[in-house]
Amino acid sequence: MPGMTPSRVPVIRALVTGTPPHHTPQTEIREAARTLFPRLAARPQLLDVFDNAQIDTRALARPLAWYLQPRSFGEKNDVFIGEARALIRRLGAEALAQAQIAPAEVDAVVVVTTSGLSTPSLDADLIGFLGINPHAARLPVWGLGCAGGAAGLARAADLVRAGFRRVLYVAVELCSLTLVKGDESKSNFVGTALFSDGGAALVITAPDVPGPPPLAALCGAYSTLIEHSEDIMGWDVVDDGLKVRFSRDIPTLVRGMMRENVQEALAAHGWCRDSVTRFVVHPGGVKVLAAYEEALSLPAGALDASRQVLRDFGNMSSVTVLFVLAETLRDRPAGRAVLSAMGPGFSAEHVLLEFPGE
Repeated sequence: MPGMTPSRVPVIRALVTGTPPHHTPQTEIREAARTLFPRLAARPQLLDVFDNAQIDTRALARPLAWYLQPRSFGEKNDVFIGEARALIRRLGAEALAQAQIAPAEVDAVVVVTTSGLSTPSLDADLIGFLGINPHAARLPVWGLGCAGGAAGLARAADLVRAGFRRVLYVAVELCSLTLVKGDESKSNFVGTALFSDGGAALVITAPDVPGPPPLAALCGAYSTLIEHSEDIMGWDVVDDGLKVRFSRDIPTLVRGMMRENVQEALAAHGWCRDSVTRFVVHPGGVKVLAAYEEALSLPAGALDASRQVLRDFGNMSSVTVLFVLAETLRDRPAGRAVLSAMGPGFSAEHVLLEFPGE
């Protein structure tokens, strides 16, 4: 990667993705919504949200029938801990093997999630199970929602810049477990049409660490927190669990701010818009992707990877943009890219990448 990896620029050495085993067609989930939300389902135009989401299949932590019964917060969170641990154990082991790094060599672990609670944090179990150095720095990140995948990647890169040479970064979300049966709010209904479960694991290293050729260099990051925007997205904690809260105004917000915000991110690192050849965007929904295309004046097909992931997996919160990155890497791209996601805060997170090509 000539000219791409100066001595302090972190690189991605491995990226693996995965889901729980219960892959469920959107058509079946749409039918289940009639049982979950009988009052809303009586209005056919509301059920159209399942078709308009342009999702074919989603992975769930439990079989679909499990969600048709009332579940307490405690019961759902117990499932979260068990399934999240199992998924990141598998993905973390695969990522380390792909990066040709022994677990004992890992000197920092970053874990991102927002869809369940665990204390000790998930990294403690992961370190013990994989045999990672028990003195590794631990950075559990909670509460960033859909923006967490980008923010976690930025923090893992920061750790490498700070001197931690081999960082394991995992993100895991089991959004299906936040379904609140009987809550007929539009947010809960729309969330049922969009949200799904998955995980990703990456290994980020210093560029001179031996191993396979880097997949991408992490050239910088940029964060923006919008004032007085707490009501746009988040959880309300209720007796039955984490109740989703989000605004219909997110696409409008993207159109209004994203062009300038991306320009600021690029300028902060001395990049210009014309030098960026790809955008790796979290697919919060089809309307959000259309808003990105409009705001950034993107050509047709520029966000095909985002649409493919949305169609095949749904919205997995923080994990989704890492699936989009994996999809993008299939083409062995070259040149500069911006990875972007928005989430609770309300906030925008951008990571500047450079791909090596063949």
